[in-house]
Amino acid sequence: MPFFNIVDAVMSELEDKYADIRPYNDDEVAASLARLINDNAFIDVIAKYNLPRFISAMPFIARTLVRSQLRKKWGKFTTVEDVQNEVAQYLDKLVKRTTSKVTFSGLDKLDPQQAYLFISNHRDIVLDPALVNWGLYQHKMKTVRIAIGDNLLQIPYITELMRLNKSFIVKRSAKAPKEMLKALTQLSSYIYDSLTAGNSIWIAQKEGRAKDGFDQTDPALLKMLQLNGRKQKKEFGEYIKELKIVPVSISYQYEPCAIAKAKELYHKQHHGEYVKSAGEDIASIVEGFSTAKGHVHLAFGKPIDTDCNDADELAQTIDKQIVDSFYLHPGNYIAGGCKQAVIDEPDTATFEQRLALVPEELKPLVLAMYAKPFQRKTQISEELK
Repeated sequence: MPFFNIVDAVMSELEDKYADIRPYNDDEVAASLARLINDNAFIDVIAKYNLPRFISAMPFIARTLVRSQLRKKWGKFTTVEDVQNEVAQYLDKLVKRTTSKVTFSGLDKLDPQQAYLFISNHRDIVLDPALVNWGLYQHKMKTVRIAIGDNLLQIPYITELMRLNKSFIVKRSAKAPKEMLKALTQLSSYIYDSLTAGNSIWIAQKEGRAKDGFDQTDPALLKMLQLNGRKQKKEFGEYIKELKIVPVSISYQYEPCAIAKAKELYHKQHHGEYVKSAGEDIASIVEGFSTAKGHVHLAFGKPIDTDCNDADELAQTIDKQIVDSFYLHPGNYIAGGCKQAVIDEPDTATFEQRLALVPEELKPLVLAMYAKPFQRKTQISEELK
């Protein structure tokens, strides 16, 4: 390779040190959309969920129809914002089709011009950040960059879709200590640089969804955030304040993928380990999008500006806001055995009907995941007395 080409390559890497994890930029949108349109696996998924079964069963015809429609619709997209506007339209339809309503609190207390690090509980792989973005979009605020584990990016079209939609990659597959430290340091730096540049971030409070209904922040996540602060020789509390952390509590009336979560918990209880089958995460994403969720509430908390001296203290501060602001639905009260709550008969009947669909051996686990938020709120209330 000629010397100047080597120099150009090195300079390019220095200028884009996050190229392997960051979302796509505007100048990468057209090429990404072209890759999606040429991806048979992606086209087949679109056909399966959007065309009559007898047509989707004929790949040549189905693919031709889908590609024609996508080229017509996506041909004018040249920026990430174009993609976001399209996603917003899809989310609008999804919200109307699969929820009774989606409500928000706390957004009016946030500064629309400020970049925040939103840390939320995690109940659904894609819907959680999508609904955070939906709330921000509705309130004329910039949407977030979304942290997503590379375990979800085993399929090329999923990677394309995520990076088009402002997702950045968390390298969970890194196992060797040096490799892990390098990946976490890069991630910590990327989050800080994004915030400094005015781009808000969403990240889950821990790796993986809370399958048992117990929302708890992992201090390891917060230690990762501090890696960049340590490089800047800043104290933990000082650096954390710069990140403008806002806890977000997401509450679904009907727990997404409840039976699948309970199956995993049941398997772990009885066999000690659970190994996901190929495509299981994708199935969870599809189920999360397509099934009824009832009323969904997102409570945006207050930016954390109190002194937290270490990750454990910060985790407790985040958890308190998430638990305090968690919106309890009828199912939470019923499962928690609350006798004081006034619950409409239709809500009780609906919850019981849904519970009747759960296999008998899984019912205690499903009830527990609904009960846990009520129990934790009650516990905090008792502690404050």
